[in-house]
Amino acid sequence: MVIGAGPGGIAAGALLKRAGIEEFTILERAGEVGGSWRENTYPGISVDVPALIYQYSFARKADWPTAFPTGAEVQAYHQDVARRYGLYRHLRFHTEVVREVWDEKHHRWALHTADNEIITTRFVISAVGAFLRPKVDRGIKGLDDFAGSVQSPATWDHALDMTGKRVAVVGTGASSVQITPAIAPEVGHLDVYQRTPAWCLPKPNFSIPRWLQAALRVPGVAAAQSGMILLGLEPIARLATYLPLAVAKPLMAAFDSLTKRAYRAYLRRVIDDPETAAALTPSYGPMAKRLALSTGYPAVFNRDNVRLVTDDIERFIEQGIRTSDGADHPYDIIVLATGYEMHTEPESYTEGTVVGRDGFDLGQFFHTNGVQAYEGVAIAGLPNRWMLVGPYSLSDIGWHGMVETTASHAIRAIAEARRRQASTVEVSEEAHATYHAEICKRGQVLRHYVGTQGVPTYYLNSHGDTPYFRPAGALETRWRGRHFPFTDYNFDAENQIPGRRVDHDQQSGRVE
Repeated sequence: MVIGAGPGGIAAGALLKRAGIEEFTILERAGEVGGSWRENTYPGISVDVPALIYQYSFARKADWPTAFPTGAEVQAYHQDVARRYGLYRHLRFHTEVVREVWDEKHHRWALHTADNEIITTRFVISAVGAFLRPKVDRGIKGLDDFAGSVQSPATWDHALDMTGKRVAVVGTGASSVQITPAIAPEVGHLDVYQRTPAWCLPKPNFSIPRWLQAALRVPGVAAAQSGMILLGLEPIARLATYLPLAVAKPLMAAFDSLTKRAYRAYLRRVIDDPETAAALTPSYGPMAKRLALSTGYPAVFNRDNVRLVTDDIERFIEQGIRTSDGADHPYDIIVLATGYEMHTEPESYTEGTVVGRDGFDLGQFFHTNGVQAYEGVAIAGLPNRWMLVGPYSLSDIGWHGMVETTASHAIRAIAEARRRQASTVEVSEEAHATYHAEICKRGQVLRHYVGTQGVPTYYLNSHGDTPYFRPAGALETRWRGRHFPFTDYNFDAENQIPGRRVDHDQQSGRVE
């Protein structure tokens, strides 16, 4: 059973079929595939990674119209891959899994849905993504008091006419950087509320000429291009992983100093008002938060109808927003670009929602021990279960490379269990602990860098850990995802099961 039909779930489904495993179902809470690209349709949305590496290695697309396609184009790509691999017949839409409980007697998982249905399955691949839910508690009081309209990136209402309206955008993260310049020409007045300045570099979004599209269709050319990028970034990843902290500290300080000077000069060149340029200049290094790309965000503050607000928000009021200086600012529409609950935060895992062997509770474990997983996918105490976007899992050049690697790990373990006719496969506590200790040791450079920047960032969680990135090169991560030793897993062959048999009762919803 695969939970989620975003990029990870699509990768899992396609790779299961490529492995010759046809007996699976993908559960999706919405009515279409795509994950974040299905949910987010806000103005200006586009990918911030070049399309030629933001795709699956097994489903390369040569005819992207631009280097950084729109959200609709990326969503269409995911739908096309799902159709190409026949995944729609494996999909079950409008099925939200709210609880997972291991049944030790039968060696199965019981998946409880929001509709009070229980679905049983031998194996679970959780592909719910990294950005789990839009933040409910944004740390600002009084939102329900606001009498106007509220927009958010994941629930954008395109029927709401913003023409000539007074609008506030709260937040300056990745979605705000795209929304702000997209709506600025339409609205009457736009205030952007900034807590932390963002690093925002120009996006070279050129049209991809037809000759290049034709070249990329030649077998091996697109793969070679991705490989060159991978090899080019590998030395940087290895330095960040293996460089002694005493050597890394002065290098990181010099890097930050140089890039800050260059960015200040860039902002002074593109922004007319010196005070606004200064306010948009980050005091932290460029790698401490997600780096944004936009050709229009900094320059949008040159418009007469756009203003940057750096005063803290005290609360929302009926008319709009009250800032910390006591001033009230009236608005017709407030856009909340305030982020998501992340898979790297222990608080994102509610106790009782994933319960494994002998009462092992994933939420309790993460709250007590910090988020962690063997190779970023498996956890001792949760048999027959893997996560495709787990702690310390991202080290590839693109999201799709990462989910391919983690899905390959899960499918390799499942295939071996089927070959052995084992009813359970579970990473050993020793392998889990050894791997996590290794990751913590390797991550000291990144942990020091992010932890000393003094800036709120989802790269650093509430435990002071940096589990968004895996401290390893992409080449090593890919190899280990496909060659991890089976001795790191315990296979229970005492209760043997037929290796290829699946019973699926559509009416009861039970999958075994």
